[in-house]
Amino acid sequence: MSSVQSVGPQALPALQEQVEQIIAEARRQGASACEVAVSLEQGLSTSVRQREVETVEFNRDQGFGITLYVGQRKGSASTSASGSEAIRETVAAALAIAKHTSEDDCAGLADAALMARELPDFDLYHAWHISPEQAIEKALACEAAAFEADPRIKNADGTTLNTHQGCRVYGNSHGFIGGYASTRHSLSCVMIAEGDGQMQRDYWYDVNRQGELLADPQSIGRRAAERAASRLGARPVPTCEVPVLFSAELAGGLFSSFLSAISGGNLYRKSSFLEGALGQQLFPNWLTLDERPHLQRALGSAAFDGDGLATYAKPFVENGQLVSYVLGTYSGRKLGMPSTANAGGVHNLFVTHGDENQAALLRRMGRGLLVTELMGHGLNMVTGDYSRGAAGFWVENGEIQFAVQEVTIAGNMKDMFKQIVAIGNDLETRSNIHTGSVLIEKMTVAGS
Repeated sequence: MSSVQSVGPQALPALQEQVEQIIAEARRQGASACEVAVSLEQGLSTSVRQREVETVEFNRDQGFGITLYVGQRKGSASTSASGSEAIRETVAAALAIAKHTSEDDCAGLADAALMARELPDFDLYHAWHISPEQAIEKALACEAAAFEADPRIKNADGTTLNTHQGCRVYGNSHGFIGGYASTRHSLSCVMIAEGDGQMQRDYWYDVNRQGELLADPQSIGRRAAERAASRLGARPVPTCEVPVLFSAELAGGLFSSFLSAISGGNLYRKSSFLEGALGQQLFPNWLTLDERPHLQRALGSAAFDGDGLATYAKPFVENGQLVSYVLGTYSGRKLGMPSTANAGGVHNLFVTHGDENQAALLRRMGRGLLVTELMGHGLNMVTGDYSRGAAGFWVENGEIQFAVQEVTIAGNMKDMFKQIVAIGNDLETRSNIHTGSVLIEKMTVAGS
């Protein structure tokens, strides 16, 4: 078997042509304005379990979505088919929907003058020419290293190597058209440890735009095994109010919830606990949250947002104060504010961090809970009340004592943000949000 044929920058001209055809068809059928996103994606996924190959899957998908306007009425439709008939039918479907929707004075394309002019290349495309056999070999090596790392690792729950490449082109009837090709490669390993009358599972993974830069398979396997084995003997702790340290890989979730709370959709629907919080002090004054959308090879980089506006670097929180919401064109109009070029989300969020590693933060914490796993979705976006099942490690005198499970951590997000004591230098770089471990002064830990 050979490696997957590439869907690289060479596919962009054909996709751009398709966007132009779709826009022309929408005009022909009577739309007053329209926007289109076309994508082409393909990938290879291989997974192994218990030293056996479980799956080898190739996938190749393409399709487009169109939103068109008849005055202030809006209709959307999408399809995975291509060709002129599919275009005609999908445009007709969107048009039929638009004719039945009510007028919305905030609907419509962003202002033509705001369209991105320059589309720099952020070097997001790095095809990984790996054959299925090589992918299987890496996954097996990863799992084997996990089994060798600790005799208590008795079982595997799957080791998966994914390689993905895709192209996306967005265009609208203002004449804007922009596109880029990108890749994303990952290797993950989930292992099960047995001992002390328990079975515990844990995982580790890496992800990168460049396959050759992934952590080596053996180190990922060993880390997954160590994490699983370290959880053996886990038990609940009595209910208490103590400091809580969120490990870096979970801390991003706190800031992701914060971004949801300051995003236009939740604000104009009045379903956010941070409605009207612009200009308020929400975090300690040393903390800044800023977006850097133009980084080379970063997982979240983009030259334009979902409305075709040029992205730009900016803070959302500066010296602890909320200085900007997260707005696209529509939510901005609903709130009477300009778009922040964040239709479709935030690109590469950076959180201020100090120079202490996780061990130093544990010493600073003294006694409390290090959280390494969260379960369930326990945030009430309207009130900010936060409550989630958790597992991790109990800490006394700044040292880990034993593994903890079957507890719930609870607090209110507004209090949690204000009570951030420190952020570690153990930065999580495998996601769109770059943060270290986050130490919160106190939360309720509900246990036995």
